[in-house]
Amino acid sequence: MSGKQQTVLITGGTDGLGKAAALLLAERGYRVFAAGRSLPKRQEIDRIASDKKLALASLELDVCDDASVQRAVQDVVQKAGAIDVLINNAGIGYMAVIEDLLLADLRLQFETNLFGVLRVTQTMLPQMRERKRGRILMLSSVAGIVTPPTYGAYSSSKHALEGLTNALRLEMYPFGVEVILIEPGYIVTNFQQTAKELAQPYVEAGKTGPYANIYSGAWAGANKGRGDSKTTPEDCARVIVEAIESPHPKARYPVTPLAKWVSFAKRLVPDSILDSIMRSKYGITRTD
Repeated sequence: MSGKQQTVLITGGTDGLGKAAALLLAERGYRVFAAGRSLPKRQEIDRIASDKKLALASLELDVCDDASVQRAVQDVVQKAGAIDVLINNAGIGYMAVIEDLLLADLRLQFETNLFGVLRVTQTMLPQMRERKRGRILMLSSVAGIVTPPTYGAYSSSKHALEGLTNALRLEMYPFGVEVILIEPGYIVTNFQQTAKELAQPYVEAGKTGPYANIYSGAWAGANKGRGDSKTTPEDCARVIVEAIESPHPKARYPVTPLAKWVSFAKRLVPDSILDSIMRSKYGITRTD
């Protein structure tokens, strides 16, 4: 990256991992635009930026809306001249077993976590390609490497994001644009509370159904994972900074100890053993 002040656009930048990255990058001298849909969250990060005198401003952006994406990108380019770093962080999580999953929820999962990312990225690519520089960071997940029970919708969207990123990394190589995967594991943010609310109808309906034990085991396993995790959003933000500032960035950056272990194990451990580990973790047993 060059020595001039870099401009960063972060989707989902007003909460959770995106907010932590936005604040850390601004504190390090980047000009940051933190995009989000929630007006109260945008106002809150603007207040923090004002109090700390940071070069950080929020803007409205809905990754599921073409016009919203176009307006937001044009606004940033008009104010900053160009965007040097795009961080695709916006996302949602629907957790339900495959048989129960409503197709409307699956469509919204992919619309946000994959097509929303693609919509923003395609808008950015021409100017990065023409300038022959830039970095695009994709916030994936440990669920983009392995799939726990009830994570079929969320994990499949992240697996698809990983495939999209792998292709884009090669396609952008001739133009000097680096495309990088960030792979967090369990990190406590508001994302989990939102996912819990989205999953609640499925869990309640499932209490008297054939998947009652799957839901209870998945819920308990996820809660334990979050409770055991010592990784903070600020830790993830530091990994994001490393990926942006490295002269030769890696293709992917696992963030938490769990993500690092899973990334390693997926390459070396047979699926039968990984399945056994997952069944043990989530209390999955044969029915009588």
